Amino acid sequence: MRYPTAERLEAEGRRVERVYSVLARVYDAFFDWALEPGRRRAVDRLRVRPGDEILEVGVGTGLSLPLYPRHCRVMGIDISEPMLEQARARARELGRDDVLLRRMDARELRFPDASFDHVLAPYLVSVVPEPRKVMVEIVRVCRPGGTVVVVNHFGSRAPLLRTLDGWLSHLTAWIGFRMDVPLEVVTGAPGLELVHEEPVNLLGLWRLLELRRV
Repeated sequence: MRYPTAERLEAEGRRVERVYSVLARVYDAFFDWALEPGRRRAVDRLRVRPGDEILEVGVGTGLSLPLYPRHCRVMGIDISEPMLEQARARARELGRDDVLLRRMDARELRFPDASFDHVLAPYLVSVVPEPRKVMVEIVRVCRPGGTVVVVNHFGSRAPLLRTLDGWLSHLTAWIGFRMDVPLEVVTGAPGLELVHEEPVNLLGLWRLLELRRV
């Protein structure tokens, strides 16, 4: 097996950043109608309590921000500054002074260990160059006993569909999106225990995974 070089991974990261900076203007119109049910369900699964601190990795344009209760504190990070600009505008419109938004690479989260009660990663694992590294970082910043919720499309276990996922990944690579990411990238992350799994969104093609930080 040939592993990608550091230079290639860095190039992929820059490409994803460029693509989502371009998509920022149209992202809500093109994607929210299909992905909103899973996003809403994911926030519900966090079971937020008063005073909880939440990290959303890949906050994008801030479509999740209206879903969070006002008795918590939310930190949202994203690699795309144009996406974050829209998220900041949305937070201002909502009057959410309990929301902080920062540009950050999900592979290197600049937070101390065990900083958050909950971590949400909606539609992220398929677009980052190093999803396993991202999951290690997510585990690191989540407090023991905390909740990690991931919503994503994962590669099928059925041989024929797995082949189709791989073929489609070549078509979707221009937006940095892969159809064939294995479920085990998330469920096999050290320090996490799978609590709940369910299909979400159109035709149940996405999976919601709720995990507990052990």
